[in-house]
Amino acid sequence: MSTQTGKKVASFAEFYPTYLAQHANRTCRRLHFIGSTLALLALIMLVLTGNFWWLLAAILCGYGFAWVGHFVYEKNRPATFQQPLYSLMGDWMMYKQMLEGKISF
Repeated sequence: MSTQTGKKVASFAEFYPTYLAQHANRTCRRLHFIGSTLALLALIMLVLTGNFWWLLAAILCGYGFAWVGHFVYEKNRPATFQQPLYSLMGDWMMYKQMLEGKISF
């Protein structure tokens, strides 16, 4: 696994600082947060209703808001395309840290 610069990463801990650097724009971070929140709500609806259309809604909200943030505001390529698992982990770590006030909205 490697970063966009081609540097190999051995762990999520090594990947996460690069991930954060790709989210320097406040609007991008806010769009990530909105998309992740809507995705969580859609997953809750999936569990409550058993309607699998909510899974599609979760995916569209999570990725849609994040990708708009990257392409329109951050002007970079989402890490999802190179490192989907670490990127997903990074999304939720950043979400948690935003809730905790460690990363600004």
